[in-house]
Amino acid sequence: MEAKEALKEIKAGKFRPAYVIYGKDRYRIGQFTDTLTEAMFTPDERELGVVKFDTSETLIEEAALEAETLPFFVERKLVIVRDSVVFAAGGKEGGKLDHKTDRLQQYLDIPSETTVLLFIVNAEKLDERRKLVKMLKDRDALIAFQELDASELRRWVVKRAEEQKRTMNADAADLLLVRTGANMQQLAIEVDKLCLHAGEGGVIGVEETELLTASTVEEDVFALVDAIASLQVERSLKLYRALLVRREEPIKIAALIARQLRIMLQIKELEQNRYSPQQMAGQIGLHPYAVKLAAEKSQKFKVARLGALLNDIADLDYKMKTGAIDKTLGLELFLLSLGVQRSQSAK
Repeated sequence: MEAKEALKEIKAGKFRPAYVIYGKDRYRIGQFTDTLTEAMFTPDERELGVVKFDTSETLIEEAALEAETLPFFVERKLVIVRDSVVFAAGGKEGGKLDHKTDRLQQYLDIPSETTVLLFIVNAEKLDERRKLVKMLKDRDALIAFQELDASELRRWVVKRAEEQKRTMNADAADLLLVRTGANMQQLAIEVDKLCLHAGEGGVIGVEETELLTASTVEEDVFALVDAIASLQVERSLKLYRALLVRREEPIKIAALIARQLRIMLQIKELEQNRYSPQQMAGQIGLHPYAVKLAAEKSQKFKVARLGALLNDIADLDYKMKTGAIDKTLGLELFLLSLGVQRSQSAK
């Protein structure tokens, strides 16, 4: 079953005897659980109407028994079962406890009209070889919540801002995704913060997003690579020292510089083969916005220059790891050498 279809039914007051929700997207799993709970009960009814189990601590038979029991003082009952062993692919059925899944299957053959069973499975996939999983699949009770891809996340971010009567432009949404990642819980917090700053009817652009969200280490290293490309020694050193203040290891910084240089080399090669930014993003495994920025910066480099810098970084990495040079000093000397290169190229 698709989540949209299930939510549409739930909001219309139609509840199925059982749902099994699973996947990597914990945020939307939580939202589904909250929506189901709110549709079934008033705030005053929830304490009496919701019963929770965990298969790591309680036998699945007890959940089935609870589902059979009539609710007290409320019209219906929601039995929530958190699971990582009974349904999950790769999970040892039963775990430490000897779960009798036949007992649950018997209940599901004749489910109570006053009970909804909600299984929240902490796994990316279900084990479809198991009879219980097959049974619930046949009844269209399985709902997957996999992580959204970049384009879906962008639409979700923009829509969340629209729901708060704000407008977020595409570049701002992309920058937020680059900085925050695919964690929808954190994305929701950041979008709400930006909406609060913008005010009703306000517009959220790149400038506001840069101001109110924290840059990533990768982003700061990207700025450092940009300074290297422009032979801006003072700016390079300033950015490097700011990273040290953040307690970033010089070896890690050097590795990230090398990674950015390799990405630029890949982009140059793909550009020669007439790849679109979207296609390049798929090949390299980056967000399209990050590819767009890297493509712009790569214009400052020639292929030979990127290759030479990668060789220099590789030599430096070896010296830092073998103790031939102090880590902090070694990377600083590398950045200072850019000034020598600039002087030589000016002659």
